[in-house]
Amino acid sequence: MNILGKRYYFFALSLLIIVPGLILLFSSGLPLSIDFKGGTLLEVKFDNQSPTPSDIIAAYDEANIKDTQVQSSSTGSFVIRSEFLTNENRDIILTALRNSYGNLEVVRFDSVGPSIGEQVTSRASLAVAVSSLLVVLFIAWSFRGIQNAFRYGICAILAMIHDVAIIFAITAYGAKFLGWEIDALFLTALLTVIGFSMQDTIVVFDRIRENTNIYRRLDFENLVNHSIVQTLQRSINTQLMTVEFLLLALIMFGGVTLQEFASILLIGLLSGTYSSIFIAAPILVLWENREWKHWFKRKATA
Repeated sequence: MNILGKRYYFFALSLLIIVPGLILLFSSGLPLSIDFKGGTLLEVKFDNQSPTPSDIIAAYDEANIKDTQVQSSSTGSFVIRSEFLTNENRDIILTALRNSYGNLEVVRFDSVGPSIGEQVTSRASLAVAVSSLLVVLFIAWSFRGIQNAFRYGICAILAMIHDVAIIFAITAYGAKFLGWEIDALFLTALLTVIGFSMQDTIVVFDRIRENTNIYRRLDFENLVNHSIVQTLQRSINTQLMTVEFLLLALIMFGGVTLQEFASILLIGLLSGTYSSIFIAAPILVLWENREWKHWFKRKATA
């Protein structure tokens, strides 16, 4: 199985997902939730008469409450996001809805002020920066005994950046078509994927390091390709057959509040498995062969 022979197709596939997604993200802006920009999430369930989302938005407009978004769940409740609500504004809304559509149950009420949102944003950024730094230090230490060890660390970081870009690109598509937002659960999924991506890439690189001493007569590209094939079955068995199926079940039966988190985590873990095999190791070979020196020559020959 010659996986590395098709490496440029794998690079093109990733760019086909990432580039349009990031363009959409930068043109539309980050879809931040109330966790980051402040606001209120109110989930209600009506006993008898059920209004439409436009009816609920109209009730909020009458109370002069802005930035209202309404999403219906599979359980029959409505998840309503809006600007920050005081207790008085919340009571006004609930009274107006009860008067128009009968008794209702408040399933969830979360309010985050702008200052708290700023704290979450700064601490989230710090967490990502610190975890990335620790990962770089760990790789530099783990591969210190082999030639050009720093290349393994940099390629692993590039694979991690690839996975983060995939997540943000998919989130941009989700925000456009499904109303997804970047919230605290998104941050949890992102950090999980970063850790998983690094771990899975290191497993592949470890096999390359072991085979370097076993297959000394093989050129580097065939050595890496052989190492990838050896880890392929493990990746399929441990990721696709276990974790991914569990997340798929969570998407189908976990409810509207967990679907976005489970979807991002599922996509991120798939990307982590993909990048460790089809991105990180091929970049390592590309670097070893210094293939960029031949790109222009190939173009001129054609």
